[in-house]
Formats: sequence, C-alpha cells, structure tokens
Amino acid sequence: MKKKNSMEKVLIVFLLINTTLIFAQKKDQKPKVEIDEKEIVRTGNDFYDQENYVEAEANYRKALKKNPNYEKANYNLGNAIYQQKKFKEALPMYELVSKTSEDKLSKAEAFHNMGNVMLKEKKYAQAIEAYKNALRNSSKDDETRYNLALAQKLLKKEQNQKEDNKDNKDKDKKENDKNEDKDKENKDNKDKNDKDKDKDKDKKGDNKDENKDQNKDKKDDKGDKDKDQKQPKPNPSQLSPQQVKQLLEAMNNEENKTQKKVNAKKAKGKKVKQEKDW
Repeated sequence: MKKKNSMEKVLIVFLLINTTLIFAQKKDQKPKVEIDEKEIVRTGNDFYDQENYVEAEANYRKALKKNPNYEKANYNLGNAIYQQKKFKEALPMYELVSKTSEDKLSKAEAFHNMGNVMLKEKKYAQAIEAYKNALRNSSKDDETRYNLALAQKLLKKEQNQKEDNKDNKDKDKKENDKNEDKDKENKDNKDKNDKDKDKDKDKKGDNKDENKDQNKDKKDDKGDKDKDQKQPKPNPSQLSPQQVKQLLEAMNNEENKTQKKVNAKKAKGKKVKQEKDW
C-alpha cells in the first residue's frame, strides 16, 4: 500500500515538471514570422521611403492579414497612417505595440509616437504622459526630451489662456451686471417720470375741466345778460286819433313860428345897395 502511494507521488511530480516546462517554452516563444510576410513588409517600407504612404499602408495591412501579431508591421502601419495625417487612426497601432512589445526601444518608439499623436490633437497632458513613458524605456532620447518640453510649454500656455479667458469672462459678467443694474435704474426713473407726467396730465386735465366749467358758467351768465339786454322793450301805448291830430297841429304851429323868426332875422341883416362915389 505504501509502495503504491509512493509511485503516485512520483507521477504527480513528473506531470507538474512537464507542465511547467511546456508553459515556459510557450512563454519564450515569439510569434513566428514567415519569409513571405517579411517580404511584404519590406515592400511597404520601400513605398514608405518614396513617401507613397497609401501603398505602404496597403502592404502593411496585407502582412498583418497573414500574421496579426507581426509587431513591426503594426508599428510601421501606424507610421504610414500618421503620415497621411489620420492621427486618431494611427493611435491604436502604437498602443498595441506599447502593450505587447518586450523590447524597451520598441516600447519607447511607440510611446514617443503616441505622444506625437496627442500633440497633434492638442491633448497636451496626455502627450506629456506618453513622452514620459517613452523616456522611462529610453532615457537618452533627445528628441523625446525636446517634445516633452514642447508639450509642457503648450500646456502651460493653454492653462494661462484659460485663466485669462476666465478672468475676462468674470470681468464681462461684472460689467454686464453693472449695465443691467444701470438699465434697471434708468427704467425705474423713466417709469417714475412717466407716472409724474401722468399725474401732471391728470391735474392739468382737472384744471382744464374746472376752467372749462368756470368759463361755461361765465358764458352762461353773459349769455343770460345778453339775453336780458336783447329782450325787446315794451311798446308804448298807442295814441288816440284825436291826440294825434292835436299833436300835429301843435307841431305845425311851432314850425310856423320858427319860420317867421328866421325870415325876420334875414330881413334885418340885409345891406342896402349904394352907388359908388368916383
């Protein structure tokens, strides 16, 4: 019984050792790249050197179709797309290399290009982080150091502009609030003036009505007075025919007396004509 248990233990240890070795071998193995795939990538590189980035992209994609894990094809594809100014499309290629590559220099190059994409997109904080990751894998890369300093400078400038815009916005807001208060004050004054005008108008209207009434009363009084003045006087009593006859005779007698006096006066004043002594 003990002998059997010993054999089982030996078998289990053997299996464990073999399993460990198998996993270790798989871990050390890299994706195998066939010669045909390498040739396709070299053709893509030739087009890239000729600045024919569209054909270069097509060849890199062709190589990746045959072998999706071909690290160099992924990186070069990212560069070909980047050169066509399709920055967002290039980013996943660099991210894949930065995560899967075991070579520090390849990682540094991938992070550097990621930083370039972020810089083009004006995402300065992310660009700074990418350049720092590149320097962690390759600390002596002067180009990365320069790009890092540039990204930091642009980020600082952006932050200052935001602060200035915020200050200007606050200043404009205060100015607008001040203008609104002034407009409100002017409106209140206008409303008050309008009310005062309405009061004066109403008061003037009342005075006008009062004057109108007074004038009307005066007019009515004058009218009554004129009416009284224009009333016809009572006719005198009519004379009897006998009285009329006596009045006419008296008037004739008086007229005759007056005529005699006039004639007598004329006769008395008349000069005698005399002959002249020559």
